[in-house]
Amino acid sequence: MTDLAGKVVWITGAGSGVGESAALGFAAAGATVVLTGRRAEPLAVVAARIAAAGGRATCMPGDLARRQVPYRIAQDILAAHGRIDILVNNAGLNVPNRGWKDLDADTIALLVDANLTSAMFCAHAVLPAMRAQGDGILIHTASGAGRWVSLLSGPGYTAAKHGMVAMSHQLNMSECVNGIRSMVICPGEIATPILKNRPIPLTQQELDRMLKPEDVADMMLYCARLPRHVNLNEVVMLPAWNRAYVAALDNQARERAAKGG
Repeated sequence: MTDLAGKVVWITGAGSGVGESAALGFAAAGATVVLTGRRAEPLAVVAARIAAAGGRATCMPGDLARRQVPYRIAQDILAAHGRIDILVNNAGLNVPNRGWKDLDADTIALLVDANLTSAMFCAHAVLPAMRAQGDGILIHTASGAGRWVSLLSGPGYTAAKHGMVAMSHQLNMSECVNGIRSMVICPGEIATPILKNRPIPLTQQELDRMLKPEDVADMMLYCARLPRHVNLNEVVMLPAWNRAYVAALDNQARERAAKGG
């Protein structure tokens, strides 16, 4: 497996959830991490935790959906560290009222910009440096909503995450000849703060059975440590207690009972 000591890792959405866990994990593995998110305060808390454990972290906050911001941050990283080895494209959000009848133009733009446009900006911003290095890894946090269509995640989030999956495969098709690997992770339900935006609140038992942020962060670290000749193009991670599977089993049982079987 590849040693991450001395690597420079840019992590977006680093102030909480999967991004926070990824930042702690990569720093513990010896990488220098650059933390980006819209709010400076949570990033500072994560950076302080990393520093207290003997790691190296820099905060570069910004709204990545604003066109100039990702490019500026990428240039700032290069100016400070001379290279960008890994991009963890993790920023994203959803809204509580997410069905077609609840959406308006501004909310649609918010969902697509936060979950897809910003990720494309970040990927595009790091590619020149990675091409020059002849090496680079892009790890994208998509979602089960990027692999399957359902009503649960809403059309805006679902369309954007499908776009992220397609983006990652397109990156491999274009950039594999330049030593660049793109990996997209499609996790099922994760117990993170984004679940507070679910239209139907979840019970603690439901949350306890979901994936945890550190589960996804561990997969990111595994992806980043793979030998250069190996690429995990797409990874699907689901909770062992899968609520969709359980619901299907319950429906099956009800149908059998209704038929007297």
